[in-house]
Amino acid sequence: MWTGVVCGLLAGAMWGMVFIAPELLSAFSPLEMAVGRYIAYGLIALVLMLPRLGNLLGRLERSDYFALLRHALAGNLIYYMFLAFGVKLAGVAPTSLIIGVLPIAVTLMGRNDHGAVPLRQLAMPLLVTAAGITCINIDVFQHAADAGASMLNTVIGVACATGALLCWSWYTLDNARYLKRNPHYSSAEWSALYGLSTGCISLVVGGIAYAIFHADVTGAAGAASGRDWTLFWICNGVLALGASVIGNHLWNIASRRVPITLSGQLILFETLFALLYGFVYKQQFPRPLEIAAIVLLIAGVTWSMHVHAQEEELSPA
Repeated sequence: MWTGVVCGLLAGAMWGMVFIAPELLSAFSPLEMAVGRYIAYGLIALVLMLPRLGNLLGRLERSDYFALLRHALAGNLIYYMFLAFGVKLAGVAPTSLIIGVLPIAVTLMGRNDHGAVPLRQLAMPLLVTAAGITCINIDVFQHAADAGASMLNTVIGVACATGALLCWSWYTLDNARYLKRNPHYSSAEWSALYGLSTGCISLVVGGIAYAIFHADVTGAAGAASGRDWTLFWICNGVLALGASVIGNHLWNIASRRVPITLSGQLILFETLFALLYGFVYKQQFPRPLEIAAIVLLIAGVTWSMHVHAQEEELSPA
């Protein structure tokens, strides 16, 4: 189990980077960022799986195609567009911490799965986690009001972050269940197939978007808007390799080695790393309520891992 925990932590460190990219690429739309990132992901996945591409594609069944399609949309394209909108309109901290509700959402949704710890044993860790999330949300809206920020933008950003939360909650459960039902695919193989399917869908979406909006994203209009295409592809290449290829592979390993209720808790590492990167990027220290939230979130996850470890020791081999 502890190997899965470490892989989940490292995946969170990789995924936390995605919350900074919309700040760096503020001149680009969320659709452009999503398409760029996942085209790069698809190209890297294609290169990695090229030597065994024929064998892998030959093993795919119809159910695998449907799984890859729904995971590519919910877990990648739609999720990331919602996340990017959230960061642009509400900021890094509120978006990352609304998505930080994932541990509670996934734990509740996966409560009937095999190996799940009874919720009564997780009640206190979940309450501690909820208290941390409450602290950060109070801080976010209080700070937005004090700074005179547009409440409409904040509300729309919160709604987008909530949409990302719903996408990822569903994807996390469906992906974990699918991997456990299909052990004939290794974590690396499924991650590569996932990347290739996402890249293909992104090419189609990007082609349609370019045909409709190309006048707004290229040429003199694009240059005047401050678009730096070199930075765009560097950022998306880093995200594709780090967050998508490496991060997803680590998460697939974690998904197979820990119960679903614990995998929900491990997602919180993404939130903590996103906060850390955000504080470093903005060169500011966390405020008191942010510190309280971070401490409570770490305590809740640690407590939950301890409960799962005890349950595993008591379970028959």
